[in-house]
Amino acid sequence: MQFPDVATIVRDPSWLAHRYDAAGDRIQFVPADREAHAHATFLTDEFLHGHDRPAVIRRSDAIPAMAAPAPVHFIFHSAYCCSTLLARAFDVPGLAFALKEPSILNDLSGWRRRGAPPAAVADALRLSLGLLGKPFESGEQIVIKPSNVINALAPAMLATLPAARALLLYTPLPNYLASIAKKGMWGRLWVRELFVKLTRDGLTDYGFSADDILQQTDLQIAAIGWLAQHRAFAALCARFGPDRVATLQSERLLADPQAGVTALAQFYGIDADSRLQAHVQSVFGTHSKTGESFSRDARESEHVGSLAAHAEEVEKVVIWAEAVAKAAGQPMELPLALR
Repeated sequence: MQFPDVATIVRDPSWLAHRYDAAGDRIQFVPADREAHAHATFLTDEFLHGHDRPAVIRRSDAIPAMAAPAPVHFIFHSAYCCSTLLARAFDVPGLAFALKEPSILNDLSGWRRRGAPPAAVADALRLSLGLLGKPFESGEQIVIKPSNVINALAPAMLATLPAARALLLYTPLPNYLASIAKKGMWGRLWVRELFVKLTRDGLTDYGFSADDILQQTDLQIAAIGWLAQHRAFAALCARFGPDRVATLQSERLLADPQAGVTALAQFYGIDADSRLQAHVQSVFGTHSKTGESFSRDARESEHVGSLAAHAEEVEKVVIWAEAVAKAAGQPMELPLALR
């Protein structure tokens, strides 16, 4: 396959910086126009055509070819909290462009966990964020919603981009646990995989021994993961303060999506004009993963049904998690609520 020259690939928003090859210190780019982004649930191999035939560029060659990136902001989240819907709400031509869980950030997070030198991770992260900050239209700001598995990198991402602002989005613990239980074996496997990653990130020390962990149920493991992410979010709030960080509970967002998105747009410095308002109404009437019609009532009914189906287990784990948090001196609510 014949690829364009390096400068074109590096600067053209239709070429996505998709993966980072740490062994070769190279960036893999794949073609992805705005329509491809809109149709991709996440920016992963599963949803991107051409991922198996990337254009590969050495990092040292990409750096001098870069153009100045657009303003970049973040949606960090702890999963099962409508973060994908919220990111989709910021795909408005001329105003904002959203990237949903770009894989290159997962690669950097994994490299960090494997013991990569911090300075090398910081250099690769700076380049990756610059490569992701490519708007499709002049004047657009970029909103990046990473996967929650990279939350340990969030402080470095905010430090790398001093003008960036971040929303910390979360769902109440009972809803989180019910969502996992609803997904059956795959949901329970996922929270254990997440727990392993968070442990390698140094976020899950709540005084439990290895034997203790082995004897805990899947939803107890899930609850520790929720607590660990919220402790990390609280640290972000304390470090960066209200000028750069705000928090939002998913139930508040779903109760009034227009108000939530408008407040977040204002926090980011994005015009909350009629185009954004119309797009919000369209997005929040669909399912976050499939894009099919899905009303607020249907979403609420699904939550209620999941909670009811697993009520006994969820209630007991929530009480247990509250005791764990109290022993650790950790509040269950986050500060700096979005206004």
